Amino acid sequence: MASMPSNGEAQPGLTDSTFDDRISEAWYQPRIPRPVLKELMKRSDAKGLKDFGLWIALLIASGVIAGYTWGTWWAVPAFFVYGTIYSSSDARWHELAHGTPFKTRWLNDAFYHLSSFMTIREAYWWRWSHARHHTHTYFQQRDPEIQVARPTKVLPILLDFFAVIGGTGEVLKTVRHALGRVDAETETFLPPSEKAKMILSSRIYVLVILATIALAVALHSFLPLMFVWTPRFYGGWLHQLLGLTQHAGLSVNVKDHRLNTRTVHVNPVFRFLYLNMNYHLEHHLLPMVPFHALPRLHEAIKDQLPPAYPNLLVTYREMVPALLRQRHEPTHVIERQLPERVRTAEPPFAAQPNA
Repeated sequence: MASMPSNGEAQPGLTDSTFDDRISEAWYQPRIPRPVLKELMKRSDAKGLKDFGLWIALLIASGVIAGYTWGTWWAVPAFFVYGTIYSSSDARWHELAHGTPFKTRWLNDAFYHLSSFMTIREAYWWRWSHARHHTHTYFQQRDPEIQVARPTKVLPILLDFFAVIGGTGEVLKTVRHALGRVDAETETFLPPSEKAKMILSSRIYVLVILATIALAVALHSFLPLMFVWTPRFYGGWLHQLLGLTQHAGLSVNVKDHRLNTRTVHVNPVFRFLYLNMNYHLEHHLLPMVPFHALPRLHEAIKDQLPPAYPNLLVTYREMVPALLRQRHEPTHVIERQLPERVRTAEPPFAAQPNA
């Protein structure tokens, strides 16, 4: 697996002289003893296979049940469950892009390509694009993964509960790349050595979906398409619900993840489907810590961070009014309060670079 650029590596074509001097400052890093950090960063095939094995088993089981119910009203809740489990591939693609779920490289690669295809995020393009998100987290005009525009546009947020904008855009981009059409933006961050791989990967994606369409036509049934790619649209509600909590409404253009990223406590089912990405602040602070160690990382450094949100309801009660206010007042932000001890302490050492 090719490694992502670190936070300290400049991205070609992304400079912008309009940003203030804060862009040159180092990102905040928490104080954490190196032996503790080393232990937290350990990757485990056993833990990865336990989680991903259960996910695959649930995906197959729910798919079988959904298939048997096709043609009845029971298909609605059955495919709702299947689609929700399927769409959790989005969280798994993300973690696998960092290469942390498994100790064995080929396991990371295999599951990365599978989950990338499932969630319609072409593997090579997104591996390098996501590096920009960690390099320029919530910097306007630099971070390509900002979900909520300033001023806030409500309709796109609502539409993407069904991936109308994000999912459709990924399909069109994959088709363009399959045709060998690569835009100027992609050329700025994708290494030349990855370009041919991206095009070949896109062509494989398109061939698989075309074969699925052909099967649906041959069977005179939409059923085959209910299992591939379309779950990204009808089952992506949970990922959007949780994904919005990551950064929306918080400070922009600051090199401190404590001010632009949230951690939200959610129930065990959501944590499993979201692969512990609800500990999103901890992930951004130390992205090479595997998903299974994020709760332990949270406990190790929570005294240096703003309080985690206790649940989704509290999060949305704060976030929704802020986003609505940002429609007319785009400079408004939700200000996160740091612990007093942290505010008065000396700047901490950098435990490791963000990757």
